[in-house]
Amino acid sequence: MKRLNLLLATILVCSLAFSRVQVDTISVFSPKMKKEVKSVVILPENYSIKKHYPVVYLLHGYSDNYAKWVKTVPAIKTLSTEHQFIIVCPDGGYSSWYFDSPIDSAFQYESYITRDLLPYVDTHYTTIPNRASRAITGLSMGGHGALYLAIRNPNLFGSAGSMSGGVDLRTSTKSYDIAKRIGSMEVNHAEWDNRSVINMVTNLKNKELNLIIDCGVSDFFYQINAGLHRRLMALKIDHDYIERPGEHNWQYWENSIRYQFLYFDRCFQKVK
Repeated sequence: MKRLNLLLATILVCSLAFSRVQVDTISVFSPKMKKEVKSVVILPENYSIKKHYPVVYLLHGYSDNYAKWVKTVPAIKTLSTEHQFIIVCPDGGYSSWYFDSPIDSAFQYESYITRDLLPYVDTHYTTIPNRASRAITGLSMGGHGALYLAIRNPNLFGSAGSMSGGVDLRTSTKSYDIAKRIGSMEVNHAEWDNRSVINMVTNLKNKELNLIIDCGVSDFFYQINAGLHRRLMALKIDHDYIERPGEHNWQYWENSIRYQFLYFDRCFQKVK
């Protein structure tokens, strides 16, 4: 009897260990930046190579790194299982804003994510490797980055979101090291205009991209997010827009990410 109980306990422990959420730290080489760049990959419980999963790319904010999301909001591991998709948290440098800098070869993060990281993830994990089953979102700098990358790469992303995104770079000309990435506003005014998401949406066609934008009304980026919403309304581009009490902090984003993941899950379900 004791042996039987011991065997059953062992089987239970092995079963729990097998079903645990898997969190990988991967390193992918960037030819343009000539360095390895890390990312966190979260796989749902009971991840199987016999099944193919949608993927959500989740971008961090200014001065953070690839591990910030999973360390600060560990609940995203549970959300990965709940919604049955893979979550990828790329490193975007402390102040890349997720574009290829025209003046600094060390900051080429659009190329890294779109040319290097995506193919790696689709090769090493059982993803559904098409735009309809791939989403991207992020907070603050990452919110801008997610929309920027999705608009510029419509063949790669079918859904995109932003939480408290810095969606108009021109309101931060002296902050967040943006001038180090694209030059001063006085010298490179066109770069500031062309790389600001609030201007880039004029290139969108309605229903080309599933969009969700979220910002707290006490956030210092609230006015530019409300402005982006008005611009999309004027352009007659369908999108979900959420504004509610909240500031530019992790308390807000921990709540916000649940709505964004639910939105993406629904988008993924539509294409099944």
